[in-house]
Amino acid sequence: MEKNSQALATALLVMDIQSPTMTMVGENASALIATLKQAIAAARKSGIPVFYVVVGFRKGYPELSPYSKMAPTIKSGALGNLEDPTVDPALGLQPEDIVITKRRLGAFSGSDLDVLLRANRIYNLVLAGIATSGVVLSTYTEAIDKDYLVTILSDGCADRDPEVHNVLLGKVFPRRADVLTTEQWIAGLNK
Repeated sequence: MEKNSQALATALLVMDIQSPTMTMVGENASALIATLKQAIAAARKSGIPVFYVVVGFRKGYPELSPYSKMAPTIKSGALGNLEDPTVDPALGLQPEDIVITKRRLGAFSGSDLDVLLRANRIYNLVLAGIATSGVVLSTYTEAIDKDYLVTILSDGCADRDPEVHNVLLGKVFPRRADVLTTEQWIAGLNK
């Protein structure tokens, strides 16, 4: 599994790529899946572990506060069934991949992600997922606060609001993270 020193310290986090969230990106879903599959294949080839993060809740959504603005939408089923979270099958989940279920917006919130990363001495995170203004932003912020090094795959993220997506990738994320296309990231792996 460990082919280079970067593989010892890096993980690819593919976040919220599940049926309910795929509807947010509409006609761009197939292009996003193709890009993510390239990143996943490159990570595997380089010995970089792939972590899939999904949002999910127990039956009846007991984790949702009545004060949450998202709770009514989630409980109504408008985003699909989040009581049975699964990674989009198009990504080709492998037995060695790690699936993490989170209970909040960010990948660290209500999950064991930090424990798994630190136990495996992973301090470089490559982030991709839906939505740029949701899981990607929240995970980026907490990862920076936890002293992780962060790379964001610009074409591996999507958001229903293109303007917000572009502002985050062009102005916010570059302040504390590397923002690369999947092609640029893969090229860096092969150096």
